[in-house]
Amino acid sequence: MDGLQPEPAGGVGEVAGNAEEKYRALAYDTALSTLVAVALYVVLKVSLDGFRQWRARISVLVVGSGPVGLTAALVAVRSGKVLKLTVLDQRYRTALLCRPQQIALDPRSVSFLLGLGVDFDNMEGCWHNEHFFTRIGVFQEYLLSILEQKKQKVEVKVQLGTKFTEEYLQRIPHKEWPRVIVVADGSCGDSCSVLGISPDYIVESCHAYGANASIERLDQRQVPTPEIRAHSLYFDLSAYGVEALREHRNTAAKSGFHLKIYGTFRNRYMALVCPASDTKMVRYLRHTANSSIMKNIFHESFNAYKTDIEPRLNDVTLHHMQCSRRLFEIQLSHRRISAAYIEGDNVAVIVEGEAARVLNFDTGFGINLGMRGLESVGTFIYRTATAVDQNDVLEALSAKMQHSKQVAEVFKQTGLTESMYE
Repeated sequence: MDGLQPEPAGGVGEVAGNAEEKYRALAYDTALSTLVAVALYVVLKVSLDGFRQWRARISVLVVGSGPVGLTAALVAVRSGKVLKLTVLDQRYRTALLCRPQQIALDPRSVSFLLGLGVDFDNMEGCWHNEHFFTRIGVFQEYLLSILEQKKQKVEVKVQLGTKFTEEYLQRIPHKEWPRVIVVADGSCGDSCSVLGISPDYIVESCHAYGANASIERLDQRQVPTPEIRAHSLYFDLSAYGVEALREHRNTAAKSGFHLKIYGTFRNRYMALVCPASDTKMVRYLRHTANSSIMKNIFHESFNAYKTDIEPRLNDVTLHHMQCSRRLFEIQLSHRRISAAYIEGDNVAVIVEGEAARVLNFDTGFGINLGMRGLESVGTFIYRTATAVDQNDVLEALSAKMQHSKQVAEVFKQTGLTESMYE
C-alpha cells in the first residue's frame, strides 16, 4: 500500500480539457467547412445565374410600325436580350412613310430617344425650345435605317404589307413563337382582339373643352415648322348674339382659350382648348348648331397668330378647312387591360401607343404620350428574358401594367398643361 503513487492532481481535468479543445477544434473546422461550402455554392449559383442571364435571349414580335412601334422595336434590340425581332405592319412602305403629319417630340421624349442612340443631327427637322419637329415619315424612315444596322447583332425582320391575324400566328412553328408580343397598331387596330385581350376602356375627363381644325395648302412647302401658341384668348361673338364678356376670371385657373398652330406649312393643324367652365361663351360654343362659328374662330385666329412668311387664310382656303362643329369635352381613354399572358404558349403581351391610350383631342403631341409607355419596355423585356419561372413573368407583366396606368393618370393631371396651357 505504501508503494502506490498517488495520481497527479488534475489528471482527469486535463483529459476533459483536451477533449473539450478537440471538440471546439472539430466544431470550428466543421463550421468553417460549412461556411466555405455555402460560400462556394453561392458564388457558383450567382455565377451560373449571371451566366444564364447574360446568355438569355428571346424572340420579340412588334405589331405596328408607326413611330411608337418602331421605337419599341429599337428599345427591344437595345435591351441586349433579343435574339430575333420581327416588325409587322399591314401597310406597305409607301403608305407608311408618305403621311403628311408632323410630329413634335418634347424634351423628355428627346432625352429618351437620345438614350436609344437616335442622332437628331442626322434627321430632317427643326429645333425650338428644346422640342424637335419632324415629319412622321422622316422619323419612321430613320428608325427603320437604325434597325437595318442592327441586323449584324440581332436577327431583324420587317414585314410590311402583312396583317396580324390568327392565320398568321398559326403559320408560325410553335418552337419559333415569340416570347414577347408588343401591340402598337393604333387606336383602330384589331390585334388585341386576335390575342383575346379585353376591348374595355376606362374613359376619364381631362376637365377641359376643345376643338380641332386642319387645312391643306398645296402651294406651300412640306417642311417641319415649330409650333405657335397663344394664350388667354377671348372671341367677339356679338354678331351671333353672344357678348364677349370676360366673366369672373379665376386667377388660379388658366383663363380664356389657348390656341396652338402646328404642322408643316402645307398641312396646317390648329387646336383650341379651354379649362372646363360654365361661362356664357363656353356654354354657347358647346351647344351651338351653327357650324360656321368655329370655322370663323379658327380662321381669324390663324390669321392673327400665323408666321410672317406664310400667307393668310382667305375665303377660298376657308372653304377647304375641316374643323370641329363645336367645343367638345376632352377625354382620355386607356385600355383596362394593357398586358396579358398566354399561358399555354408562354407568351407575354403588352399594349403600347394609341392601342393602349388615346385622346379624343389632337394636341400635336400625341407621340409623346406613346413614348411615356415605352420607358418601361426595356426593363420588361430584360425581366421576361431572365425569368426563372412563370411567376417572374407575371410579376413583370404586373409592373408593366401598373406603369401603363400611371402614364394615363399623369397625363390626365398634367398633359394639357404641358402641351397646351404653357
